[in-house]
Amino acid sequence: MKMSGTPEKPRLVVHRSLKNISAQVLDDTTGKVLFSLSTKDKGLKEKFPGAGNLKSSGLFGEIFAQKAKEKGISKVIFDRAGYLYHGRIKVFADALRKGGMEF
Repeated sequence: MKMSGTPEKPRLVVHRSLKNISAQVLDDTTGKVLFSLSTKDKGLKEKFPGAGNLKSSGLFGEIFAQKAKEKGISKVIFDRAGYLYHGRIKVFADALRKGGMEF
């Protein structure tokens, strides 16, 4: 299934590796990244000594939701990029919902 983000409801794409997790919000109509964040970013790196676990994914989801809401993004289409919806992806999504994001 193809997903496409709009200015009203952009697409949130999540990517995970063994040691890190990152996410970005895309507007597919213009092809621009509206907001992105990663556990490798300079300001967040100290908070995540081992970002490849469930606890870090939950904390990252809460921080991502807070910063996205500051940018005016609250409704998104959640694109898990082929990853199964369990483990770190599920914890990240639950933390986003807890932070006030809707999808």
